Amino acid sequence: MEEFQNHQDEKLQHMTTAPVEKLVVSLGIPSMIIMMTSGIYNLADTYFVSSLGTSAVAAVGVVFPLMAIIQALGFFFGQGSGNYISRELGAKHFDKASRMAATGFISCFIAAGTLATLGLIFIKPLAMALGSTPTILPHALDYMLFILIGGSFMSASQVLNNQLRFQGSSFYGMFGMITGAALNIILDPLFIFGLHMGVRGASLATAISQFIGCIVLLICCTKKGNIPINPKYFSPSIKNYLEIVRGGIPSLLRQGLQSASTILINHLAGPYGDAAIAAISIVNRLGIIAGQMVMGIGQGFQPVCGFNYGAKLYGRVKKAFWFCARFATAGMTILALLLAIFAPQIISLFRKDDPELLAIGVRYLRFHCIVMPFMGWVVICNMMAQTMGKARIASLLALSRQGLFLLPLLLIFPALFGLLGIQLSQPASDIASFFFSLPFAVKILRKELKEK
Repeated sequence: MEEFQNHQDEKLQHMTTAPVEKLVVSLGIPSMIIMMTSGIYNLADTYFVSSLGTSAVAAVGVVFPLMAIIQALGFFFGQGSGNYISRELGAKHFDKASRMAATGFISCFIAAGTLATLGLIFIKPLAMALGSTPTILPHALDYMLFILIGGSFMSASQVLNNQLRFQGSSFYGMFGMITGAALNIILDPLFIFGLHMGVRGASLATAISQFIGCIVLLICCTKKGNIPINPKYFSPSIKNYLEIVRGGIPSLLRQGLQSASTILINHLAGPYGDAAIAAISIVNRLGIIAGQMVMGIGQGFQPVCGFNYGAKLYGRVKKAFWFCARFATAGMTILALLLAIFAPQIISLFRKDDPELLAIGVRYLRFHCIVMPFMGWVVICNMMAQTMGKARIASLLALSRQGLFLLPLLLIFPALFGLLGIQLSQPASDIASFFFSLPFAVKILRKELKEK
């Protein structure tokens, strides 16, 4: 215990005295890689499955909201426990941090396992509810099977990754996630083509990769002063769960509503054919990877924010916030320009022999590019409020993009403009979310982080 506390004291000293720009970059780069790795899991499946036909690609898109819900559970318990852990480490309450780590991990594993069991029992009606058409359904059932079986490990990996990141150990989280992603990319062609398993092979490859990645992350938790997951510290108290809810509900809302909007988009795009669902699925995967780059920057900011907010060093929190906001905006602007210029070449990587899919995908991707520069500000504001324990503000900001704006727009725009309306809804909601977040950010920066 003494050695553990010495490691934690050194980490606290580093997090509260080192230049915040260097801290954010050192923590943010691994987090960016981790978040993009999570997207690569899905994009790799989409790429390899694309050779099996447009309906097979669409099936991956139909199942995506289910995967997002499973991952949302991981972010809920991971962000909820991780935010608490970083604040308690900042206050040198090591025992409380250890108990929360075990509670967050084990609770998530149980919750995700319960969800997966129900999904397997009702797998066919679930596939239809997610937006499957009759031609997509056989592929969707094949892809869902092992995704559900490996769901607990997929969710638990996100908990461990977040907990490591909030302890200032992003490198270990990066190592575990990259291990799983690399394995997935290797196993996908082996199972899909080598063993002739088709779409089900992509599902099995993802499940095995998530299992191995989870085991690696558990090992990483035992390294260099990180908090190990010890079942004897499992403390399922109301107080602990309230802390998890306070820190994790914004993530659950953000990703849960993303799943709901994706399901609605699948249903709305269904009448326009499998090519429309497939094209939207591909662009959404690309958009998610871009968004996860911003999330990675924000996740590099969160431990810096948590440690320094817990230590009442508010000036360092504000300095880190402005650095991240500028960095994220500049990075997303450059990425948007590249994606817009090379949109035809990017979409054709997946289904170049389907001109309808290509036309729909290129236009949709370019609409996304218009609003990408706004994403950085919204995400950093949300994560600042979340890490500071401002659950109401963080939840409202998380709710705004998908809930307050996107879902209503999806009920209006497609009725007015058809398929074009579906494609315009997400960019319009991103612009609205940007302006909605401004007064909340100003309030936190001027009042909550005022030096005393």
